[in-house]
Amino acid sequence: MKALSGLAAALVMGLLVVPVAEAQQRPAITGIAFARMYSGNPPASDLFYAMLGFPAEPEIKGPQGSEQFLQRYDVSDSQWLEVVPLPDPAPKARLAAVGFTTRNAAALEKYLRAKGVEIVEPLKKGEFTVLDPEGNHIVFVQAGSHKMGATNRDGVGEATSQRIIHAGFVVKSAEAEDHFYRELLGFRPYWHGGMKDDRTDFVSLQVPDGSDWLEYMLNGPTLADPAAQLRQIGVMDHFSLGLAHMQDAVDELARNGCAKTSQAANCKKTQMGRDGKVQLNVFDPDFTRVEYMEFKPSGPICCSEFAGKHPTQIEDK
Repeated sequence: MKALSGLAAALVMGLLVVPVAEAQQRPAITGIAFARMYSGNPPASDLFYAMLGFPAEPEIKGPQGSEQFLQRYDVSDSQWLEVVPLPDPAPKARLAAVGFTTRNAAALEKYLRAKGVEIVEPLKKGEFTVLDPEGNHIVFVQAGSHKMGATNRDGVGEATSQRIIHAGFVVKSAEAEDHFYRELLGFRPYWHGGMKDDRTDFVSLQVPDGSDWLEYMLNGPTLADPAAQLRQIGVMDHFSLGLAHMQDAVDELARNGCAKTSQAANCKKTQMGRDGKVQLNVFDPDFTRVEYMEFKPSGPICCSEFAGKHPTQIEDK
């Protein structure tokens, strides 16, 4: 009986050790590196991001050294925004890619290959690209591999934020996406809610080793008119800029001339989100939503409690 008990204990310990060992094989994923948007009018995009206070780096070649134009706008010394040309025919998605920072890109690429994930753009210059189960381009970026080079702020106002805290896109099957983000990558629940109390429209999953998050945008789009549907997708496909006090963003937008642009109606239009956080939304020339959001809730919280720490201004990537 003692021998059997010892064997049973060993088996139990083995079952406990395997998930821990697998988790240790996955390098840390610490936060959002960048959001990449499509642009049908790059000069208009330049003016828009200048209004947000983000200087453009010198024009560089596109993702993974391709010949495709790419413009990069610095948000901080470790986060940025990218713009690539809108393809023909134009995709329905507004976000071209979302990038996440990892502390060991080579090891993470090896880990995902071992899990059967296809690497669509192998590791080069500190980053590699995969497709999630719904075909979204997800890029993993080696921490510290991208030097921010923009120094010319001519025509660019003060930054309205220095922190990307999340990105979100339309998701058809949360279950399929969960296999990739939660089971393989270790993303953790942060908050979920909806436009109404009895349904879930938004599911937020934090990166495993930080407080930034990815947001599933469920239950849409539903409009039949193609132009209206495109705008609705633009509301759902978005990235979010965090700050401690929304008034700071309102003030900077005003100083940067927001009231003289097509976004004049949105420059001061703050609102309380369903997650209890103050928000303000503006839209780039191709309808992608830029969501300003306070780091912490200050109002009533719908639907679920927060399951993780809130982001802050400065975090170790």
